[in-house]
Amino acid sequence: SPSQRERLALRGADNAGFLADELVRRLEAQNFEVVRPATPLADDAFAAFTRRLTIPAPAPPHRTFTEAVLAGQAQAIAFDRNGGDPMAGSYDQVRVARAVYQVVADLAVIRLNGQAVSPDAFAQLAATPRSLTLDVSSAGRLIVPPSGFAQAVPGTLVMFTMLVLLTSGAISLVVEREQGLLRRLASAPISPASIVLGKWTGRMLLALVQVAFAMVVGVVLFRMDWGRSLPMVGLVLFSWAAFTASLAIVLANVTRTQAQTAGIGVFATQILAALGGCWWPIEITPSWMQTLSLFLPTGWAMDAMHKLVNFGYDAPVAVPHVAAMLAGALVLGWIGARAFKYQ
Repeated sequence: SPSQRERLALRGADNAGFLADELVRRLEAQNFEVVRPATPLADDAFAAFTRRLTIPAPAPPHRTFTEAVLAGQAQAIAFDRNGGDPMAGSYDQVRVARAVYQVVADLAVIRLNGQAVSPDAFAQLAATPRSLTLDVSSAGRLIVPPSGFAQAVPGTLVMFTMLVLLTSGAISLVVEREQGLLRRLASAPISPASIVLGKWTGRMLLALVQVAFAMVVGVVLFRMDWGRSLPMVGLVLFSWAAFTASLAIVLANVTRTQAQTAGIGVFATQILAALGGCWWPIEITPSWMQTLSLFLPTGWAMDAMHKLVNFGYDAPVAVPHVAAMLAGALVLGWIGARAFKYQ
């Protein structure tokens, strides 16, 4: 929509001829709002814009940019961007380059057809039915592509939450069993279910502290934007913390030594992180891997985070992911309680 267009200041187009007008039309098609600062404050007004495009003045004897291009004189159009996200700057460069290449390509087609280069020739070419078309649809509601941090921060958060709970979180319970601390609890008037719940709560709090720290650091250091559905993002991460806490209880009760627990915890985390999309966007992987990720807990967490953070969807889209992780936490918690051993 026009309200979502990025403003682009254009200098040098007023007396540049119809090729500059063709360039402006294609820039507007790339979702730019092209603004031409008025004189006599053109330089000051031009410098005040974040995105700036300069059409060069032609060398004599040519009087306009269009005349110079049609005469075969090379023209360097300069684009610069002041501040902002580097990834968004690269996206702007791609869109500007696309607009320029479209004008150049249409100019070449007009000349190949033996037509005189004129505004009417460009209009006639634009009205010609295309033999090759491209159907473009948006993967989400965000106009600007997400930065690399939008993948790296959630991916690192999901992976290291699992890694910490499946190593130190599970190992601490193994140590308590080895040192006889759990045998002492067996003689106390406390039910096994209460003990398991207490151990689960401690690991859940560890996971929540890690999640909160990662979210704050992501915002402060990397300017991470968690999207417009922040409460649902928090619920997704809460569900992930609950799932990993239950998984840590199970792992601690199926292993006998600290070495076994650490090895299985690290190995399982690395495999699940890679296949679930924590290391790279799952969209760049083969289709079989994208399908497989939907059956993995890391894939549930990352798919929900991608839809909420990277693609800008509303909160209801993540309800199935939250339900799956909470159900998994309950099932694993039940298994952990049944498998719980004092020694």
